[in-house]
Formats: sequence, C-alpha cells, structure tokens
Amino acid sequence: MRVLLVEDEPDLGKAIDRTLKQERYIVDWAQDGQEAWGYLENQCMEYTLAIFDWLLPGLSGLELLRRLRGKNSALPVLMLTAKDRMEDKVAGLDAGADDYLVKPFGMAELLARLRALQRRSPQIQPQQLEVGNLILDCGNRTVFRQDSRGKNQTVFLTNKEFQLLEYFMKHPNQIVATEQIRNQLWEVSADTFSNVVAAQVRLLRRKLELAGCANLIETVHGVGYRMRN
Repeated sequence: MRVLLVEDEPDLGKAIDRTLKQERYIVDWAQDGQEAWGYLENQCMEYTLAIFDWLLPGLSGLELLRRLRGKNSALPVLMLTAKDRMEDKVAGLDAGADDYLVKPFGMAELLARLRALQRRSPQIQPQQLEVGNLILDCGNRTVFRQDSRGKNQTVFLTNKEFQLLEYFMKHPNQIVATEQIRNQLWEVSADTFSNVVAAQVRLLRRKLELAGCANLIETVHGVGYRMRN
C-alpha cells in the first residue's frame, strides 16, 4: 500500500517514514504542502492513505486537505497536529479529515489508526487476495500456498517481493506496464536502476516456483507483465 506522508519536522518525518516502511508500506515523504500537492496531482500515483501535518510551509495541511476534497477525492487522510483545542479538531474534520492525531504520539497508535482507516475505506480491497491456490493475507502481511490436502505452506518473501505480488494479485489477468509497476512500488525518491522491475520479477518468480506456483506471472514482451488467474 502506498502512503503519502506530509511532515516538515525532519526527526518526526524520518521516524514515521521508517516505521511505515518496516510495516511494508511504500512511502512518499513530502516536507511542504506544495510538494505534496504535486504528488497528489500526478496521475501515476495511486495512494491508499495520506498523513498530513497541519502546519506546513508553502501550503498548510488544512489547505491541502481542502484542495483534495475539492477534487472529490475520497483518499483517507489522517491529520497530525499539536493543536488539541476542540475547535481545531472540528475544523480539521469539517475540512474532510478522516481522523486526527495530536502530537506527541506513539508509533503504535499511528499504525493502529491507519489500520482503522483502511478497514473503513471503501477503496480498500478485501483482506485476502487469491489467485489459483496462492493466497495473500493483506492484514497479516503473509503469503501461503494451499496444497491438495488443504494445508497451507508459507511462502517467505522480502518486503519488495510482497509488494510486487500484492500489486499483481490486485490486477489479475490485466497487463500492467513496467513503468506502471515502477511508479507504484518504488518511492519517488528511490534511486532505482533501469531494469529494477525485471530483476524483482525474476526473484519473485523463483520463490513462487519453489513453492509450487510456477508460470503465474507472464511476460508481455515490450509492455510489461500479467498474472494469470
């Protein structure tokens, strides 16, 4: 899942960014409102969640939220702020925030609130994805293959392999372009090499084949890939 984090405090931003990545989120971290708006206007970006700080240079979190809702976006947004007056909370919620977290806060609470937003959002797909006898549990972040006796065999994947498989399983039987995959699964700031997608697909295929799930991901030459259902 891809998250847009908008936070101008370097230490807090780094801590949130690190925590989210440890939980297998893909994170784009913007440090001012104008930069964040540029991300939101980019049609290649499909965010699952957003975290906006209230006080930002360039464009405040509240103004950013109003712009987003003005475009009829239903993107779930968690507001972060040091403002704890009731009037401020009401202003944020009235502007379209889905939840509100007052600083200072613990990372465990932040993650719990993000999980709650995911459960409430109509945009979020089912907790389990299935292609053939391969099952991906989005909630527990695990992958397993069901054998002929109905027993589950865990498939151990790296963070990026999991994200790649999740993306394929959310688009079964669809051709997804290489550039589309790169845009969705790597952070904007990531320093990637030209064939990073092909290299990651090879690694994922190898692990799926070892688990008894061969030929699930098909190469569409000159375009990208397709996962057969």
